[in-house]
Amino acid sequence: METVFASCSASISELKKNPSSLIEKSGGEPIAILNHNKPTAYLIPAATYEMFLEKIEDYQLGLIVKERQSEKIFAVEVDLNEI
Repeated sequence: METVFASCSASISELKKNPSSLIEKSGGEPIAILNHNKPTAYLIPAATYEMFLEKIEDYQLGLIVKERQSEKIFAVEVDLNEI
């Protein structure tokens, strides 16, 4: 049996009948969409999706910072007043 990573689930048939009601009932939590009792997709509110995208972007920027910290020894110090 597959693990369902949501406390709320619905069949594809339920989703087709009234998606707005399903989203409202979930209270902002993810909804596992099941097909033959197996999770096939997760439905999440737009705000949650946007938050995930921001977190991923922050993580990727953090990796860039860590990577560039090792290049610090090659940096040239510049006085902005001299530019």
